[in-house]
Amino acid sequence: MSMPPEIKRYTVRLMSVMLLYGITLVGVNLWFRYATPTGILAYVAAVLPAVPIALVFVVIGRLLIEMRDEYIRAQMVHDLLIVTGATLSITTGWGFLEGFGLVGPTAHYYVATLWFGLQGVAACVRGILRARERAIG
Repeated sequence: MSMPPEIKRYTVRLMSVMLLYGITLVGVNLWFRYATPTGILAYVAAVLPAVPIALVFVVIGRLLIEMRDEYIRAQMVHDLLIVTGATLSITTGWGFLEGFGLVGPTAHYYVATLWFGLQGVAACVRGILRARERAIG
């Protein structure tokens, strides 16, 4: 079965944005290590790796808009809502643990890592459920 064109475009966009993320992250880390920027430039440089991460959400949104199969789109939206709710619940719980001094603080950029990781879990669960449906039906 061939890959739908919107999935091909999504893959190219996602890989491009992740390449940009890798380059930006390494570049900014090297910059701060060897020639630390100062003033407003330091703030701009520090948030620069967040731009490609924000673009990942744009890429996902574009896929949802371009998706021709309404059933698969609905499944994706369902998964996105569950993953977003789980991420918000976990990070809120962690925030309360921090607030009561029970755990140490965590860097906020891990929230996106958690969200992406939960997306992977959702994809695995979705695959298992599809396999079970095929086996039964």
